[in-house]
Amino acid sequence: MLRRLSLRTRLFLLLILPLVAVATAASFARYQSANELSQELYDNTLLVVALTISRDVVISEGDMLTEQLLDELTAALGDPVYYRITGPGGRFVTGYSDPPDLPENSLIEGGAPVFFDSVSLGRPVRAVVLREFISEPQFGGWVTVEVWQTVSQRLALSRTLVTQSIFLLGSVILTAALILWFGIQLGLKPLLDLRDAIGQRSADDLRPIRRWVPPELRPLVQTSNSLFDRLAAAFALRDAFISDAAHQMRNPVAAIQSQAEAAISAPSETDLRARVVDLAETARATSRLTSQLLSLERVRGRSLKILVQPVDLVALVRDKVRPFAEGQLRRDVDVAFTVTGEPRPIDCDPVLVEEMVSNLLDNAAKYGLRPGGQLDVTVAFDPHRVKMRFADDGPGVPAELAERVFDRFFRLDDSQPLGCGLGLAIVKDVVNAHAGEVFCIPQPAGVLFEVVFHR
Repeated sequence: MLRRLSLRTRLFLLLILPLVAVATAASFARYQSANELSQELYDNTLLVVALTISRDVVISEGDMLTEQLLDELTAALGDPVYYRITGPGGRFVTGYSDPPDLPENSLIEGGAPVFFDSVSLGRPVRAVVLREFISEPQFGGWVTVEVWQTVSQRLALSRTLVTQSIFLLGSVILTAALILWFGIQLGLKPLLDLRDAIGQRSADDLRPIRRWVPPELRPLVQTSNSLFDRLAAAFALRDAFISDAAHQMRNPVAAIQSQAEAAISAPSETDLRARVVDLAETARATSRLTSQLLSLERVRGRSLKILVQPVDLVALVRDKVRPFAEGQLRRDVDVAFTVTGEPRPIDCDPVLVEEMVSNLLDNAAKYGLRPGGQLDVTVAFDPHRVKMRFADDGPGVPAELAERVFDRFFRLDDSQPLGCGLGLAIVKDVVNAHAGEVFCIPQPAGVLFEVVFHR
């Protein structure tokens, strides 16, 4: 339930509820302490009254207390006072004849008062009993003095203490609630200002947040700026993809349209078939271009942090080379696969690495391999890195163009109809995503493409 509340309400409740609990406990403890103190004071007063009555009866030689003394005691204590004095042997001396019953197993020792709660004439009372030795000719010996008093004044005092405690608690809680509410409102103002500042931005404004914020909000701002950076990069990739796709697809689509119109107006079936063949070839080239564009976008859009895993690189490359070699046998091309060093799993994204290997093999098939040629694929494990080499004996790459072959849409021979200039760009993006390196190394016969993944 707390999760659905606003941040302001959550903070308020998390602060005020412990304060209420502490204040309640403190008020209860204060009430208990005051109640015990009140009980002690009243009991001491009741004991003093008992001693006073005892002395007065002795002085008056067993007579009852005067009405004036009883009235003064009642006025002083706030509740009526009753008493009974019993001489040696249980002989009644003076006072009231119906005192409250002593608790069971009560032991009255000389000089030690015993206090207890009881009921007299249907009303709750507090009583004290004590025994004193009196040296007096008429009723000398051990005398038992019993004094009791109704407790209405004590209960009134307890109610007053409870009321004061509740009032004090309410005042503290109300004051604390007001301070906390306005304090939280003031404390959250930088967060609200940050919210308003972000809310005023346009949809395409992904600039980092530069405004000052309290230290507690800086991690949030840093995370937001990181998100803005990633969004800006993603939007840039999207715009680049749309631009590249629009630029590269314009000519093939126009060619397909013109070839289709030419096929419609073909004067003979022979011309129609020839034009349809050209149309099909253009459509296949457009399909390859679309596939490469999508592959390039997929490489750029994947998150390696989530998808990296230990991969058996030897098995991955072998699974790609084997069907490729079988297909090249029909062209009398020899494909060799070699592993050097001690193989070990490599942390990488297997989907991207498969895409990279496929594009290197496809690049070799289109531009490097001729009938009777050879392709050597090597996976070399070093202690701190692994290298993948793809060496062919084809026409090769001029040294001055070795770096440019990884640019998008760059082709050595624009008249070559097979490629679209994206395969090696995909290879470079995959390598960059893995913090690796890729090199195009011209050879005396052919070219060597080397991919290096660091451990």
